[in-house]
Amino acid sequence: MMAGREGTILRMGVALTPGVTAEMVRRIEETGIALNDFFACDTSELSATLGLQSLKLDKLLREEALFKARKEIEFVERHGIRVYYLGDDDYPMLLRETEDAPVVLYQLGETDLDAEHIMNIVGTRRNTAYAVSFCETFIKSLAEYFPDMVIVSGLAYGIDSLAHKGALENGLPTVAVVAHGLDTIYPAANRDLARRILKNGGSIVTEYPSGTTPFQKRFLERNRIVAGLSELTLVVESPIKGGAMSTANMAFSYSREVGAVPGRVSDPMSEGCNLMIRKQKANLITSVADVIEIMGWRPAGVAVKPKQRNLFPELQGEAREIYEILKYSSDPISIDGLYQKTKIHIPKLTSTLTEMEFDGIIVRLPGNRYALAM
Repeated sequence: MMAGREGTILRMGVALTPGVTAEMVRRIEETGIALNDFFACDTSELSATLGLQSLKLDKLLREEALFKARKEIEFVERHGIRVYYLGDDDYPMLLRETEDAPVVLYQLGETDLDAEHIMNIVGTRRNTAYAVSFCETFIKSLAEYFPDMVIVSGLAYGIDSLAHKGALENGLPTVAVVAHGLDTIYPAANRDLARRILKNGGSIVTEYPSGTTPFQKRFLERNRIVAGLSELTLVVESPIKGGAMSTANMAFSYSREVGAVPGRVSDPMSEGCNLMIRKQKANLITSVADVIEIMGWRPAGVAVKPKQRNLFPELQGEAREIYEILKYSSDPISIDGLYQKTKIHIPKLTSTLTEMEFDGIIVRLPGNRYALAM
């Protein structure tokens, strides 16, 4: 695949083409279509090659997208923005696993998006004093146990701001996922917070090019990135309906761990958290100790005894196929790598890996890579 400036332009051009999704990018990779050819082929030839006859990728629209990308590269280079393309190896691994991953992700800042420990903290914009107290105590303790933790949130008022500020106050890098281009900050009142995030090793990321303004649909789209980048989604406070609930539901659909802070039954700002716990869609979280137990993360300086497993597990179907691949691999393999080798549909692959990990057959390593348990 073409590298350098021209390669970045082509990647952005693919993302800017109307109708292009993660599924289509994976088809492009599977069929071996060069990105130059993606823009050069006529509509019928491209649709036939991709096996997507019902979707007409009009050549004029592709040319317009490429023109926009050539303008966008100037903004990207001027501000030192990193561009991740779904088809490239450096694309954030956790996010790559999601079916609806953004085709490109723009990052302002240097935070490692494949950090060993990465979680998001989200919730209502109308937080109570209870949430303030919890966030202060929880994030301080989190930093003591996991000084490498990356905290992701959405730069909104309320819980999001508490999460970012708590990370900054405790020396943790934090990533703000926004629903607009990187030429602006919304809400405007959080511009100083955004500057502090960047100054202290954090990042601002988005899937949108410059000039893109925020509106409701984009905030919902943004939430899937917050969930997709994270191993754990923690909802601190939320009514039954709200952006944090959509983030939690997306994380649940990705087979990621979800946690919720319980609240008083009379408090409308805790109704969403209490409901998720009751429906067993979220783990009850009261402290970092709960997170350690749920995630199996190893706190700094603490040794953890590995699980024992049956050396000859009686496996069938997808589990057997995964086992055989890992058995003969000298290195751990990411979900994307397993998908490339097995072609098992991502949701099924994720659920099978979760079951195998629970049974002690495999272990999940940093970067969401898998190996056989020792």
